[in-house]
Amino acid sequence: MTRLCDMKCTACRGGEPPLKGEDLKKYAEHIPAWEIVREHHLTRKFRFRNFTDATAFVNRIAALAEEQGHHPWIHFTWGQVRVELWTHKIDGLHENDFIMAAKIDQLPIPGAVSKA
Repeated sequence: MTRLCDMKCTACRGGEPPLKGEDLKKYAEHIPAWEIVREHHLTRKFRFRNFTDATAFVNRIAALAEEQGHHPWIHFTWGQVRVELWTHKIDGLHENDFIMAAKIDQLPIPGAVSKA
């Protein structure tokens, strides 16, 4: 498999089944810091020293999301950012979600306390 962070998200047209079981495990190997929740979505929490650093990271994710045409749910507050990914058109996980997670993992994270 090509490195996920080197791939580009492609438009999901719907009508295809979400990834399940062994297919999810194959992709998950490439993004070990992310959690698969109920075979439905990916989540990861990032911790920061302050609100400004957390906000800067959110802005990096937003720019990446626009570039890829794949937009995560981003929850943030003082010192913490939580990102959730799933493909709404299929109400589950698609290759794009794993690509986006891998790309987020490649972003610089100044001010991070930890990546977990």
